[in-house]
Amino acid sequence: MDDTRFMQMALELAARGRGLTSPNPMVGAVVVKDQAVVGLGYHQAAGGPHAEAHAIDAAGEKARGGTLYVNLEPCNHTGRTPPCTLKIIAAGIRRVVIGMRDPNPTVAGGGAEFLERHGVEVCRGVCAAEAEALNEVFVKFIQTGRPFVIAKCAATLDGRIATRTGDSRWVTGAAARAFVHELRQSVDAIMVGVGTIVADDPQLTTRRAAGPCRDPLRVVLDTQLRIPPAARVLRHASSADTLVVTGPEAGDDAKRRIVGPGVQAIVAPLREDRIDLGALLGQLGQRGITSLLIEGGSRVLASAFREGVVDKACFFLAPLITGGDDGVPVCRGRGVARMQECTRLVRVTTRRFGDDTLIEGYVPRVRGARPEA
Repeated sequence: MDDTRFMQMALELAARGRGLTSPNPMVGAVVVKDQAVVGLGYHQAAGGPHAEAHAIDAAGEKARGGTLYVNLEPCNHTGRTPPCTLKIIAAGIRRVVIGMRDPNPTVAGGGAEFLERHGVEVCRGVCAAEAEALNEVFVKFIQTGRPFVIAKCAATLDGRIATRTGDSRWVTGAAARAFVHELRQSVDAIMVGVGTIVADDPQLTTRRAAGPCRDPLRVVLDTQLRIPPAARVLRHASSADTLVVTGPEAGDDAKRRIVGPGVQAIVAPLREDRIDLGALLGQLGQRGITSLLIEGGSRVLASAFREGVVDKACFFLAPLITGGDDGVPVCRGRGVARMQECTRLVRVTTRRFGDDTLIEGYVPRVRGARPEA
């Protein structure tokens, strides 16, 4: 049995649910009988049937005696849908191949062990690294209750995200910008500082050339509530809400000035006169936000790295040179004193989007930990 090939098929199916399943994971399932695929399925939306159910229903009677491939351990508990383990047993599946264990510490291993107790052969860990990478957001959220944080920026070769006049349109080309909209499609929320709102008046919506567009929650950091009442994130024609995060000293009159349909204002504690991002992540997690894309500006990005809340960095470099030191840097404020104190990314990859280069990497979860190979 070619376990790797069929598991790769399950992973590809799972990825079809990107941006649609939160707070649930992305899961794909493949039923194989006599080396032939007889059923396919993936989790399409939170609250809907799980991937295993879709694949088994598609296979029908052909599932009996077959093998089920699934990138995440089947659930053995009742949530909004019945346990997948019972569906697997009732269908007569003989063997189940699992990519990764369920990272939920309260249920990890329960599904696989339940199946084994009922006579189903279970094979674990096939394409485990790929399975964990696919659901990195779910893993972080289910284990910590906090969103997975991606820091994104687009900079010139000399490290500027805008010129001395604040002009930033456009640092990167069309292909890179299209990828950013795919990123927005995949996350629950986007975060910027009020400086970005004042300077650029962005919509912070998802605009894709093809396929459905889902706008994430817009989060604006605004300690003193300086956001203009006419800002597009406050007066937008989107189904997604805007959350303005302010400090404890913001007045009620200022809050009432901006709050309206689809717009909320919440208070977060301050850290060095700026929003405490660690505390804010806890608040966002309580709201069910599993992933957060930080898009700027300079002080917000600097704070995110300084406070250690970033999980993944996505930095675009464009073949442009501003030629001076008076433009807007990627990070603004006091930096580290020594190179060895820098945030060092691990598992770094690069991709090209036209003439632009995307550098992606992960921040080690423990500061000072030995970088991963």
